[in-house]
Amino acid sequence: MAESLARKYHYRRRLPHFQPAGRPLFVSFCKLIRDPFPDAARDLILAHCVHDDGKRFDLHAAVVMPDDVHLLMTPLADDEGWPCALPFILKLIKGMSARSVNKLQGIFGPVWQEESFDHVVRTEVSFQEKLGYVRQNPVRRNLVSKPEDYPWLWMPPKRL
Repeated sequence: MAESLARKYHYRRRLPHFQPAGRPLFVSFCKLIRDPFPDAARDLILAHCVHDDGKRFDLHAAVVMPDDVHLLMTPLADDEGWPCALPFILKLIKGMSARSVNKLQGIFGPVWQEESFDHVVRTEVSFQEKLGYVRQNPVRRNLVSKPEDYPWLWMPPKRL
């Protein structure tokens, strides 16, 4: 019984995601081992999150927490007019950041959990809620008293 549930879950989680063009996406992914990243690793991770802003996606907000990452982004169209696929974007961010973190720490192996959480943002109200969530996450976790004081929060200058 448990084996058939595991197979069903494994099958279901690999289903393709419907990704409407031009819609913002809220994405979260977690560190495989939940001990906190050192500050220098968070610097590298944030740099990888921001790297393709304006190229493969428009990044509305990003925060690198001690053991997870939250992004609010809108994938941009590729050369054929299709939105850049979220799995491709996440593979780049997670793969490059994992290599950088491993190099920094002198280790090897996976850094991120395989799964990520993604949600299509359908309304302006939902967009503002997700933007607030990303911005306030360091405050809610008692890491800073104001979002602006958290060094691993990125928002376009007009939104910070």
